[in-house]
Amino acid sequence: MDFYHAPGSSSLATYIMLLEADLSFRTHQIDIASHTLPDGSSYFRINPNGYVPALVLDDGSLLTEGAALLDWAAGRADAWPTGEMGRTRQLQLLAFLSTEIHKPFIPLFFAEDEKEQDRIKQALESRFSWISERVEGDYLFGDHFSAADAMLYVVLRWANLVGLVYPARLGALIEHVERRQSVQSALAADGLQPLRVTQ
Repeated sequence: MDFYHAPGSSSLATYIMLLEADLSFRTHQIDIASHTLPDGSSYFRINPNGYVPALVLDDGSLLTEGAALLDWAAGRADAWPTGEMGRTRQLQLLAFLSTEIHKPFIPLFFAEDEKEQDRIKQALESRFSWISERVEGDYLFGDHFSAADAMLYVVLRWANLVGLVYPARLGALIEHVERRQSVQSALAADGLQPLRVTQ
């Protein structure tokens, strides 16, 4: 199985969940700007959309889209919330994180207009506040780590990069997430530092 990712990108969440599932896979770092593989060849030949994450299974089939890969890996890591609606509740939050939080960061990273940056930051801070109210314990769904926690952790890393303010409850969640071996291993493999927990 081959996993295509870029350090610091949203693919970090999938990396964490593949490790949570204790799956065997080969990693390939992608240069997002040039869409190239480490050997200089075009990443488009692997994923025609050109972005990460992507996973090529042993049978040659390609899986793309972060939420789909996280759901797939969660099923192999027992990382769905418990209860009849557990998987649906997680998909609900993955959709929210992908569309309402992940997507606005893209223009925020590149917008030059300060008023536009401020508008996006205010919207994101409001959305982080909303999601903090859904935290049910150490993690989003109580004491059971989920794929939604992995994705939330990634966008909280981005929030730190741009100086966004988020509720203390999310800071506590970061600490719980960073204590997990899967997270520490994924950060180390990508050459990234934890935000709070010293390894």
